[in-house]
Amino acid sequence: MNGASDFEANYEFFSGQKIDDIVVLSLGENLLHHATDLAVKGVLFDYLDLVSRSDVIKVLLIIGSPKKVGREEYIRFYRQLLEPAFDIRALARLYNAANQFILKMVDFGKPIVHADSGKVISLYMNIGLACDYRIIGDNVVFQNPYLDLGLVPKGGGAFFLSRLLGSSTATEILLSDKDITAKEALSLGIVDKTVPSDELDETALKIAQDFARKPMHSLAGIKRLLSCCLRELQYCLECENELLLQIVSRPEFQEKLLEYT
Repeated sequence: MNGASDFEANYEFFSGQKIDDIVVLSLGENLLHHATDLAVKGVLFDYLDLVSRSDVIKVLLIIGSPKKVGREEYIRFYRQLLEPAFDIRALARLYNAANQFILKMVDFGKPIVHADSGKVISLYMNIGLACDYRIIGDNVVFQNPYLDLGLVPKGGGAFFLSRLLGSSTATEILLSDKDITAKEALSLGIVDKTVPSDELDETALKIAQDFARKPMHSLAGIKRLLSCCLRELQYCLECENELLLQIVSRPEFQEKLLEYT
């Protein structure tokens, strides 16, 4: 058995707390920067494993940081890798951490509700797509900054969107340089619900509580049935790594990145 104190966590990059039979995991700012730190990844993954193993927790609620700066954060992350010299190892760590996090979400033994607000880059959108229910604030704007740098999306976006929306709509979204509003995201089926941003946390918790009222074995069993395509997802994530590392190794990419310094 686990007490509430076992799930209390307070780090710069995430915090966690137990509310009845739900764990609320709030992501911090600059998640991209922290993801290259192996120690940080270890702390977060150990916490997720604790939640997954617990018999008293039925649902995980992940809340994205409301202070994200979207496209600027993405470009700034890559730009920092040029100082003092381009560090492809840091990128490889980020890509591998993203793979492991996405696979953990899909293979997690409990339902995951994902809530987000503000500017959401494709990587954070894909984290939401790996979860079981997605709710966003009405101020959300989904952005595809990887197109600015000639990259491909990271986090299984091609896999999730093609399964969710069909290949034609998925291609249109992945190749679009236009932002997607909260209203458009709901209409497309990228998210399940939108609410006023100041009601996001409260509504997301209520949705998690609704999930928690259902039989635990049914929740776990249905999630397992829906996630039986892990090998295909893993292959897709590995292909992303291969393509991204090829692109960032080219001089043209670093020249393009210098335009933003």
